Amino acid sequence: MLGTELRTGWTVRAINGDQSGRVPGTFPADVPGCVHTDLMAAGVIPDPHLDGNEAALKWMHDIDWRYTTVLDPHDLPLERTAFGERVDLVFDGIDTIGTVRLGEEPDKIELGRTYNMHRSYRFDISQHLDDQPLDLEVDLHSATTYAEAEAQRLGDLPRPYPAPYNFIRKMACSFGWDWGPDLRTAGLWKPVRLERWGVARLARVMPIVTLDAAGTGRVELRIELERLDSEQPLRLTVEILGYRVESPVAPGDAGTTLVVDVPNAPLWWPVGYGEQPLADLTLTLWTDDQELDRWQRSIGFRTVELNTSRDDVGTAFTFSINGQPVLAKGVNWIPDDHFLTRITAERVERRLDQARAANVNMIRVWGGGIFESDDFYRACDERGLLVWQDFLLACAAYPEESPFWEEIEAEARENVVRLMPHPSLVLFNGGNENLWGQADWNWQEQLGGRTWGAGYAYELFPKIVDELDPTRPYSDNSPYSPRLGSEELHPNDPNHGTHHQWDVWNSVDYTAYRSEIPRFCSEFGFQAPPAWRTLIDWVHAVDGGLLDAAHDPKNDANFLLHQKAEDGNGKLDRGLAPHLGVPDVFADWHWATQLNQARAVAYAIDHYRRWWPRTAGAIVWQLNDCWPVTSWAAIDSEERPKPLWYALRRAFAPRNLVFADENGIVSAVLLNDTDEPWPGALVLSRERLDGVTLASHTVEVSVEPRTVTPIALSDELSKPDDPTAEIVVARLADLARVHTFVEDIELAFEPDPIEVDVIEAEDGYAVTVTARSLARDVTLLVDQAAKDATVDDALITLTAGQSTTFHVRTTAHSIGQALARPPVLRSANDLQHT
Repeated sequence: MLGTELRTGWTVRAINGDQSGRVPGTFPADVPGCVHTDLMAAGVIPDPHLDGNEAALKWMHDIDWRYTTVLDPHDLPLERTAFGERVDLVFDGIDTIGTVRLGEEPDKIELGRTYNMHRSYRFDISQHLDDQPLDLEVDLHSATTYAEAEAQRLGDLPRPYPAPYNFIRKMACSFGWDWGPDLRTAGLWKPVRLERWGVARLARVMPIVTLDAAGTGRVELRIELERLDSEQPLRLTVEILGYRVESPVAPGDAGTTLVVDVPNAPLWWPVGYGEQPLADLTLTLWTDDQELDRWQRSIGFRTVELNTSRDDVGTAFTFSINGQPVLAKGVNWIPDDHFLTRITAERVERRLDQARAANVNMIRVWGGGIFESDDFYRACDERGLLVWQDFLLACAAYPEESPFWEEIEAEARENVVRLMPHPSLVLFNGGNENLWGQADWNWQEQLGGRTWGAGYAYELFPKIVDELDPTRPYSDNSPYSPRLGSEELHPNDPNHGTHHQWDVWNSVDYTAYRSEIPRFCSEFGFQAPPAWRTLIDWVHAVDGGLLDAAHDPKNDANFLLHQKAEDGNGKLDRGLAPHLGVPDVFADWHWATQLNQARAVAYAIDHYRRWWPRTAGAIVWQLNDCWPVTSWAAIDSEERPKPLWYALRRAFAPRNLVFADENGIVSAVLLNDTDEPWPGALVLSRERLDGVTLASHTVEVSVEPRTVTPIALSDELSKPDDPTAEIVVARLADLARVHTFVEDIELAFEPDPIEVDVIEAEDGYAVTVTARSLARDVTLLVDQAAKDATVDDALITLTAGQSTTFHVRTTAHSIGQALARPPVLRSANDLQHT
């Protein structure tokens, strides 16, 4: 097979809907790409991520666009095909409602129409080829117009946002979300290519990878062929790790199965449980000694099981890899840029490296985004990051009528097969909050008995997974209660299956996390703005000045445009009030919200881990951002980690020491998520904030592998004389953790409890901080000192006399003084004295 990617020579122009002539003319276009990025490159529109430009560009929602290029036989393999050969025009992804044509008027040929961003399209153009150039055009019709028409045709269905994203097979968050912009992109978002082939090609390859009890790996390759000559002799060979199997294909057969066994197969493990060996697998299609087609992937040998059995509490939800139960320490993933074609392999790898560095071992690909790129899943394979993959339905009722059923089936089948080789993939999930919505969000009256997507979750998706990829588990939805319909049990019951905890953030304080013990919490989180530099660079006041110089930055229209959550700032303030208070100065408020976000999420994780194995997983909402925004993310759109990222790294650490207060009993809880015992001397002390020890006790401990050990504190340690001026400190080897008896707003903090020493180093600075009194959550917000600055740690709590050194990397010079004082050097203490 000869393949040629069509990357150059494309143009784009508006073809109707642009009544005011905002985009006259024709512009160079990138393929893969989208209209927004093309028009930005041409200087026609401003960056939609900047300031208030998102709202200013709403007119683009209603425009149709035409992409055009020329297929020139002098540059492409387009000479007349020989007998038994074919040339296919292949689109890996079209966003979204398209009409594909070939040729010039009056002989223009319509090759087909497209209705789905999440699948590929293939057109045989052999009969249209000659020695002359051919015009290729793709008209992209307004997604808004199409979706609104379908909603009117079928009758509207419930969803959380006004735009009818549930009536088009397009990335749902393209229409906006409570963390994302409403831009409604259009474009050829994946590669376009010509494929010239003869006799036969590999149409679909499905590797079923299994592992038996003796350690022998088996790859069963289910192969579907497309043949031009059904009588031509064919054969297939497969090679892996030095093992080779060959098989003829009988005349007329359009499919066959090859099996290759690999004794003593190397085991693939998630990070923290073992190594991640991958094996190159090559399948080749031959006729005589001529190679016709080749399929190559890297696979891994492992088993995956999902325990959803009933027990005396409810229904479990526990992953096991190679027979080993795994504590899922996860993050939810959204598209890493709203403009998908700007997401390079290198950017994906950086983000996943940040996830792994935060001790994450599971990534949930959320159902309002996309089936991610091959680069994403390959990187997860290499890093040992388990992948939970949603099918692409989110927070809405979806029609089951034609053409939606057929389109959703086509995208599901294509992507299940595409993702099969990846050992990191351990779950297909039937959608996000669809079952919960139907049960609990007052849909029934609007539905009026019409379809809403139950058929996808309960019938179509499990059937496809069972048929095509039977080695992987399937769950009906997130959240859901396994094997129980919503009429039997609420789908978000914390005692059964998966659970989303959104009362915290929406309506109750984060201390409510500990009011329940979910079996697996697959969504929970808390908001904060992005890093200061990201915010100031991308969001200016409406008058054009710096945001922090505005009269009321929190209520500036541009800032609010980049805060998509309903009453988001109000919820941030209500979340702050009982813990840190609500600062008046914007820079202090910014730091307080980031700190509160980190504390809230860590508070939940500490609780969930304390209840392992009853609670078998926690997946934080969310890892990443797609544009500059106040959101639940740990890493902002400029790739800067927020304080939350450092909190995740500590909370998800293989070994951790936390406090729990249950039924009036305070305990130090030792969490050991490693394969080795954890012995040591646990030193517990009640101290004044100035370091004076009031009581102390040492306990010899040995925490067994993959277990949790709580140590109850005696009354001498847990009953303070003055709760505003005392703390409990737990120390084990190099770990030290502090328990306060009251919230920060009541603590008798010293306002300036630290001494700072800054030394310039070869790659930046070493900043040593020493505490005279309790200094809580000491952090360097280094982006405020230098745009390129990074720091190795944050949120360090120091007891009196304790020191720590932060290592700051930057190319900037003469910032030593800035690193030693606010607004760069911050702590929880200074929020109580501003």
